[in-house]
Amino acid sequence: MTRNPYAPPKAEVADLSADLEPPLLWNPNAAANWSLLFSPAFGSFLHMKNWEALGEPVKAAAAKRWFVITLVALVGLVCANVVFPTSKLVAASIRPVGLVLLLAWYFGSARAQVAYVKTKFGKSYPRRGWLKPLAIAVLALVVLVVVMSVIVIVVKSVA
Repeated sequence: MTRNPYAPPKAEVADLSADLEPPLLWNPNAAANWSLLFSPAFGSFLHMKNWEALGEPVKAAAAKRWFVITLVALVGLVCANVVFPTSKLVAASIRPVGLVLLLAWYFGSARAQVAYVKTKFGKSYPRRGWLKPLAIAVLALVVLVVVMSVIVIVVKSVA
């Protein structure tokens, strides 16, 4: 076999990642979609776990920051709604703030993981199941509703 002198140069480089099995991941696009229902806290937590599995601690730390920011914002909105139950401004700001937070998280963080996984693995990577994270999310939502109901009852009985 003869080499083509006009062909572009080729480097023989051992690709270490080609020998490794891809890690178990939650589909990052599905996690972002589930965040429409369960808030960006849900998606950012799963993305954080994905980055950890991918061996990207800096990106995992960024996803953790999004998780904390989202939780603080959600708790703040809920507390504002309890403290000022008749405030039209608080009631009117909950949905837009949630939407802005979701869009900021998606375009600021989530889209990067979707692109990373698509580029690195395409559609062929082992996937983690959704039963456990979705069950935990539903349970957290139920607990939030129960806790907020109790707080509202207590606040109304005191007032």
